[in-house]
Amino acid sequence: MENPKKPFAVVVGLDCITGLQTARILASHKVPVIAIAKDPDHYCCKTKVCEEIYAADTAGIALIDMLEALGPSLDQKAVLFPCTDMSVLQISQHRRRLDQWYHVTLPEHDTVEMLVDKISFLTYAQNMGLPVPQTFLLKNRGEAEEASRKLVYPCIVKPPIKTSLWQENTKAKVFKATNPAELLSLYDRCSQWAEILMVQEWIEGTDSDLYSCNCYFDGSSQPVVTFIARKIRQWPPETGTSCLGEECRNDIVLQETLRLFKSVNYRGLGYVEMKQDRRTGKHYIIEPNIGRPTGRSAIAEAGGVDLVYSNYCDALGWPLPENRQQKYTGVKWIYLRRDIQSALYYWRRGELTLREWWRSWRGKKAYAVFSWGDLGPFKADMLRALKLALAARISKEKATFPERRKQTSQVIPDAQAK
Repeated sequence: MENPKKPFAVVVGLDCITGLQTARILASHKVPVIAIAKDPDHYCCKTKVCEEIYAADTAGIALIDMLEALGPSLDQKAVLFPCTDMSVLQISQHRRRLDQWYHVTLPEHDTVEMLVDKISFLTYAQNMGLPVPQTFLLKNRGEAEEASRKLVYPCIVKPPIKTSLWQENTKAKVFKATNPAELLSLYDRCSQWAEILMVQEWIEGTDSDLYSCNCYFDGSSQPVVTFIARKIRQWPPETGTSCLGEECRNDIVLQETLRLFKSVNYRGLGYVEMKQDRRTGKHYIIEPNIGRPTGRSAIAEAGGVDLVYSNYCDALGWPLPENRQQKYTGVKWIYLRRDIQSALYYWRRGELTLREWWRSWRGKKAYAVFSWGDLGPFKADMLRALKLALAARISKEKATFPERRKQTSQVIPDAQAK
């Protein structure tokens, strides 16, 4: 490899929207990017912004082995950008093995484990008086039955951490239950994918009541970048991930984010999602994400705030970029394909007019997948969606075909008998 003007950034988890956006953001700052993906055939890996893309299990020890093998080929110490929770855990746990070749911007490993694991974080948040919804931990069917009698419905069911086993069985982050029977049915299904499940009070509100703070803390645990945004729509509705968001101001979300991360002497990229209860106006912490960019980190860059690049510069000990102050210009972030699905869902329910849909798309935007200068991922994503839709249609037709064939076979013999 040639000795670049800037040290490499190594993006771990290119095979997701977060990884794709991170690679594009860094490349836009003339940072050379190497990427690692568990699935190199993923549509996000069709990007042309990376100099090299390597394949490895980003959730296991194979990631560390890959990084160790790559390290000696680097002319300068690179900056690591893990883009999934499991890769954050692996890199944090084995950071000493990687220190010779990589800059790792993470807090102490005990802090990483506590913040990534939802059970540990719940205990910490309750002890610190942080606002979290009522939550029950389910280790067996008996505890699930007891919780089903105590909960106020609806509620949500989720794992303490999305392990590989969970992700192999479902793409959903959480599941929603509206009554005790649904909760127990979800427990019976999801308990096969996680040893412990969490069931949590549903905070009343719509997608637009979900707020987030993306931030970066330096080695002195000082917040050098913060950026507040909120969802407008998500997919799947109510329990999915954002497909349309916008920059906004919410001082409560900012204050609670700073209170949480300062209390643990945090360092690195951080994210806190909170939901405002429509009934009381109170904000509750839904979850933190730590040590990595998130799907909507790119909204900060579109709003003129160098969130990800600040991480890169700080890791190298370089002066921080000047653009670190949020300007509240109302910039938006959109995943086109998913937002069309979400908007159609609400339109069919009579909860969204075509005019409202159009207005929600107006203004300056950052795109999750689409890019005029890097169309490969967008084309691959759309082609994949088309193939899935055709496969679903063919499957549906095949399900009804045996009945039609049976009816035909009953008519022909009668005709021949005549």
